[in-house]
Amino acid sequence: MLRRVLTPLLIALCALALTLVGTAPATAAPAEQSQSLRQTVLYYDASRAAEYTSAVSSAVRVWNSSVSNVRLEPASAGRRAEIRIIADNGWPRAHLGPVRPGGQVTVWMGRQGTAEGYDAVRIAAHELGHSLGLPDVKPGPCSSLMSGSTGGVNCTNPYPNASERSRVEAYYGSGLTGQHATDGQLLVDHA
Repeated sequence: MLRRVLTPLLIALCALALTLVGTAPATAAPAEQSQSLRQTVLYYDASRAAEYTSAVSSAVRVWNSSVSNVRLEPASAGRRAEIRIIADNGWPRAHLGPVRPGGQVTVWMGRQGTAEGYDAVRIAAHELGHSLGLPDVKPGPCSSLMSGSTGGVNCTNPYPNASERSRVEAYYGSGLTGQHATDGQLLVDHA
């Protein structure tokens, strides 16, 4: 007798529990949660980029729209930046990353490159690519951001190609740990 009474009661309670679980408020989809957990935020300081500040901002927008595992954000006052951007009179150059939170690399927006006619936004995107772990691919076509100056003076493409995007995504694919340590090698981008 007890079994005939308890069995339907237990079934009803299980059904109620499943209904309540199904109607619980959703916070974020699992894919969105895992994406936000994987994204690495790197801060940059362009306060010494002088006349290249606008080009750097454009290059940051290019990278932020091209990859999802890492995001570049301006460093607030008093915050240590992982990427320092400095204008100088030499040739454009940068330390090779991938830089990690707490690490630091420098990008030099050398005036010699723009004086020779190269596009400032492409230079900034290329040098930021080094900070994110991409070496030069020379010689190379204009469609390859990391071909740098071998793309030619008329090349204004600031966008990484599919292979370049894929490599950066892999470097930052597991958040703070990533797949590669910062190299720190200085790359001077002259043909």
